[in-house]
Amino acid sequence: MDRDLVKILGYGVDSFTFDEAVEYAYSHHGQIVTINPEMISEARKNKEFSEIVEHADLVVPDGIGVEIGLKILGHKVKRIPGIELGRALIVKFSDENKTVAFVGAKPEVVESAVKMLRTDIQNLNVVYYHDGYFKDANIIMDSLYQAKPDLVLVALGSPKQEFFIAEMKNRLPNSTFIGLGGSFDVWAGHVERAPEIYQNLGLEWLYRTIKEPKRFKRIFPTLPLFILSVLKERLFRG
Repeated sequence: MDRDLVKILGYGVDSFTFDEAVEYAYSHHGQIVTINPEMISEARKNKEFSEIVEHADLVVPDGIGVEIGLKILGHKVKRIPGIELGRALIVKFSDENKTVAFVGAKPEVVESAVKMLRTDIQNLNVVYYHDGYFKDANIIMDSLYQAKPDLVLVALGSPKQEFFIAEMKNRLPNSTFIGLGGSFDVWAGHVERAPEIYQNLGLEWLYRTIKEPKRFKRIFPTLPLFILSVLKERLFRG
């Protein structure tokens, strides 16, 4: 299965369906980036982060803003929520008797997430987990290298998690890595995921903003400016 990339504001996004993305991620090692408008905006300002996105081994459109932006540009690519892709990968790797590791979130969150996932997913083999509140990343990376997990899920927030993965994948070239932001909190049951109607409409960000008003400053004006940039790209592209 070959990648079929579509471009948005200069960045390639894979046009796989959800199931295709799972299969590709399983059969190809490297870094998965779950891209959203905030990450693209950050990449356009941060050269090092931009290079990570450009050289990622799989880039899926996590944010509804990316799906809308791609539609404006004439690409019918469906959103692939990172939290759903992450869980599907855990199931896939577990079904194939592969090993899994978790890095990120608060100590009690990652511990609860692992416990809950072990209960829900048969054959889940967690060989390492650690919270995201570490001072020396090298210690965590050394531990991961010793454990040699097949799948590593990292929840440190973007772009920190992408930088961590970019460095770690060089030490574990046969592993698959994915950055998942706040997914551990949901799996642990510490944060309620948006109701299904919000999920289906791609409005989980709105639900989370209502629940956590402090997120408003992070999303606005990033989202509308992102859409305006895409419209400008569409206009000049003709």
